[in-house]
Amino acid sequence: MTDDTLLSARGLNLRFGAIPALVDVAVDLWPGEVLAIVGESGSGKTTLLNVLSGRLRPDDGVVWYRDPSGRLHDVHAMPAPKLRALHRSDWGFVQQDPRSALRMGVSAGGNVGERLMAQGLRHYGSIREQAIDWLRQVEIDAARVDDMPRTFSGGMLQRLQIARTLVTHPRLVFMDEPTGGLDVSVQARLLDLIRSLVARLNIAAVLVTHDLAVARLLAHRIVVMQRGVVVEAGLTDQVLDDPQHAYTQLLVSSVLQA
Repeated sequence: MTDDTLLSARGLNLRFGAIPALVDVAVDLWPGEVLAIVGESGSGKTTLLNVLSGRLRPDDGVVWYRDPSGRLHDVHAMPAPKLRALHRSDWGFVQQDPRSALRMGVSAGGNVGERLMAQGLRHYGSIREQAIDWLRQVEIDAARVDDMPRTFSGGMLQRLQIARTLVTHPRLVFMDEPTGGLDVSVQARLLDLIRSLVARLNIAAVLVTHDLAVARLLAHRIVVMQRGVVVEAGLTDQVLDDPQHAYTQLLVSSVLQA
């Protein structure tokens, strides 16, 4: 792990019974970088995301995180309250289904404001002002600040989840298929939004996607997984334009033939 690496994993192994989910996986992430993890269903990409974010413990291996002071932390050795606090502050998580991350019985502004309150903010006017500002940033009409999420479309729900996640300016965001299940036109708009926000805020991100077009648009580097093994890794354009591994070649050719 170099002095400027934000997140680093080495020797990650995990089995679900007889099934190898991760096999000696190693990845690095630098500040402001977007790393895409791609592969078919069952390749281990979401498992890797959950291990990197501390949501799932590996059988072997270590994940290191460098905090703003430069101190290294073993993610899986952190006490649960400290890890939860990290997820509310320096880290964020964008789920594929925003309904699993949002509180559907709380207003849009309340959903965004809750993350600020978790960091200790108590001034109602300031919280509401920041919530409205973030609704605007994710292209939600500020007049809907008091509306319930159940009245929102799927694309709006995902944008609300992004506002809730980014309002505390995390250094690192984990994204699990953030455009999955959305119409193509809605996907395109959401991808443009994510790309602009990540670049403007200089956020590092680990992105899981089965869509190589999403990886090409958002990611600086890419990791290709097959049956728990990283079979290829490198700069996104380099890997997708000149894939070396047979499995990566198959993934790329299947997109070209679609």
